[in-house]
Amino acid sequence: MKNSILYIILSLLLVFTIQSCKKDTKTTSKNVAVTDSLPANKEFEENGEEYEENNPEEADVTYPETGKKATDFLPKLGIYEIEYDAEGDLNNDGLKDIAIVLKHKDVKTAKRPMLILLQNTDKSYRLDKVSDVVMPAEYNEYDFKLYDTEDISIEKGKLLINLYGIGPSGTLLSTFKYVGKDFILNYMEAYYSGAGGRSGLTYDFEKGEITETETNTMKEDEPTTSSTTPVKKKMHSFENTSITEFFNEDNNPS
Repeated sequence: MKNSILYIILSLLLVFTIQSCKKDTKTTSKNVAVTDSLPANKEFEENGEEYEENNPEEADVTYPETGKKATDFLPKLGIYEIEYDAEGDLNNDGLKDIAIVLKHKDVKTAKRPMLILLQNTDKSYRLDKVSDVVMPAEYNEYDFKLYDTEDISIEKGKLLINLYGIGPSGTLLSTFKYVGKDFILNYMEAYYSGAGGRSGLTYDFEKGEITETETNTMKEDEPTTSSTTPVKKKMHSFENTSITEFFNEDNNPS
């Protein structure tokens, strides 16, 4: 009788052990399957860098040299559209020229090329200047619009680019004009506001000077101090001048 009971107990233990092994095997198989299903990225493993999509700004953009209207100068890639345009005589020949700002159709953080189109006597246009840096990107990487209001215009032979913002972006008012065949920054104002004060910078190419103002808004009468510094009359070309970076130390107009 004792032998029979012992036999039954041993049999039950054997069955329980077999079932436990099967359960562990299934669990292990499931874990292996999940791991193997993850796609391998050899470039990530070899270089230790995350994969990045191709930068749309790296495309080879070519602009037509002539056209009958502003839209004729859009790149054939079809990635840009005209965001802003202005009309007026820029080179003092009595003909109405055009300035246009292009905007990427899909990428809000992409650069915004600006083109200067000079009118010919037959009413057609020729591409004279292109700048990839004069206008900043409309949005930063955090999907924040840098300037609340933007506008361009042509007045009295000059191109005006005005950007109105608050906080660190500030307000930037810039003027470009032709000097001979060169299209240069002629005048610029920048205004910034912060806790306890306002500051302003003014660049005047013709006078060869920069004026800096500081206003203390913590005091009731808001006193303002001003200082003017002479600078060399250096030509800052439309093609290579970023108006948002102009007053930075690394791009000091002096």
